[in-house]
Amino acid sequence: MSVVQVSVAPVNRVDVEVNRVGRTADRGDFRLPLPAALVLAAGAGAILDGGFPDRSWWILAPVGVLLMFLALLGRRPGPALLVGMVAGLSFWLIHISWITLYLGPVPWLALGGLEAIFFGVGLWLIAVVLNRGPLAWPTRWGRLGMVPLVVAALWTAREAISAVWPYGGFAWGRVAISQSESPFAGLVAWVGMSGLSFLMVWLSAVALQLLREVGSGVLARWTVLTASVALLLVVPAVSIAQSGEARIAAVQGASDAGLFARYSPGQILADHTSATLPLVGQPVDFVVWPENGSDIDPTRSQDAADVLNYVSRAMMAPLITGTITYRDGKYYNTSLLWKAGEGVTALYDKVHPVPFAEYMPDRAFWRPFAPDLIDLISRDYQLGTQPNVFDVNGILAGIAICFDIADDQLVHQMIDSGATVILAQTNNADFGHTEESVQQLAIARLRAIEAGRTVVNISTVGSSAIIAPDGHTMDSLPTWVPGAMVQTVPLSTTLTPAMVAGRDVEWLVSGLGLAGLVFCLFFAPSARSDARRRAAVASIRPVNAERTRRNRVRA
Repeated sequence: MSVVQVSVAPVNRVDVEVNRVGRTADRGDFRLPLPAALVLAAGAGAILDGGFPDRSWWILAPVGVLLMFLALLGRRPGPALLVGMVAGLSFWLIHISWITLYLGPVPWLALGGLEAIFFGVGLWLIAVVLNRGPLAWPTRWGRLGMVPLVVAALWTAREAISAVWPYGGFAWGRVAISQSESPFAGLVAWVGMSGLSFLMVWLSAVALQLLREVGSGVLARWTVLTASVALLLVVPAVSIAQSGEARIAAVQGASDAGLFARYSPGQILADHTSATLPLVGQPVDFVVWPENGSDIDPTRSQDAADVLNYVSRAMMAPLITGTITYRDGKYYNTSLLWKAGEGVTALYDKVHPVPFAEYMPDRAFWRPFAPDLIDLISRDYQLGTQPNVFDVNGILAGIAICFDIADDQLVHQMIDSGATVILAQTNNADFGHTEESVQQLAIARLRAIEAGRTVVNISTVGSSAIIAPDGHTMDSLPTWVPGAMVQTVPLSTTLTPAMVAGRDVEWLVSGLGLAGLVFCLFFAPSARSDARRRAAVASIRPVNAERTRRNRVRA
């Protein structure tokens, strides 16, 4: 009997090792050939773009993300970076193709290439977690719980960084924006834009991990995925209390105010005046014109000032309009609050002018690469410093000029300053009938839900709309058609959870992603060592089987 006891012990230790490795193998790892992975990544980028306006097939966004992750499985660092770059180029070159309308391919390729680098590095880091995470958290619930969280957090961190850097960043193409009209849109009031991106990517990562769990039944995996989706869908909408109302007239002049447009001085001012005059006699609290609604600076032109005085007096209401001002030898993209007989009573200069469009950063460095394009930007707009809230006869209106609406920090600032309604003034004339304007409108719609405020998105040419705090469209105008929207809109002082948290959600999930990545890098065995261990165990198995047979005979 003592002989049997001594002999069985090593068999049990090996069996434990075999079982442990078998459980790790339950994750169903596989790797596509690199050419197939690159094709899949390119297709995934196109599918991800299909989830955004103007197609707005929002369900495609998480599908595209899932396919990108699938292409990363089993990839070493170099190939993983290549796969990520291909996915990023595919997505971005389709997503911002509207840049080519007037500016040609060079800016399109430059911006798309830069964003693809961010995309590629982000997916490269995600590949580390996808491939080593199941070894770092080897239990089934570890693989289904921690791996998706860390993957989604790294994606969110990449979006957050590229939204603010370099030169103020490019806060476009975030997965959250694809969900502006989906059943998940209401979540943005709880967790903000970054939080919504995190949750959508989390669903994709959960789906991928369930596909890898080949040791689980199909029904069990579908149940987990369905429960994950249902968990997000049952979150109730944030209740927004109405603190008052305002009757607002928003005017779209249908003016070709593009960079290369040819028009007579004063034509854009005249277009917006003509579109406003039919409203005379309607009681309104104020009138809002878009960015560049006056192509002549009324602070330096008496004729333009006379026109604004006439409009304000005829409407018996203040007028908010965009124009280009020149003060102290510097140019500003400015929104003016104008009252008849008083002139400018408040102004806001755009805080987030677009680099390489409204100003040229490091001009001396970039000019040799494309001198003709760089020289097209003949003047540099300065960054504004004024508060982005106007007091319009007691109504606190947050002001966002064009790209400002995509800046998380500026939206939080206006809500912190007490804004009860948001006026998003923009000029989309440079992009014709492309999807740029509806992509921007999608951001405005999410901002309405996130902040719990009515958003008046008014453009020179469209897409113009008034969006209620719950995200539904109260009124809209067709593109490139002059007209006006007059609506009584709700005002609110309610602070949504997203506004209370500020950008803490973004910091929290980014920190989670970084911590999870470090854990995978330093505390998880590599996939190669795991494979060697499996091979070793497999070779030991027949030896121990024979030893067991001998022990039984001896006993």
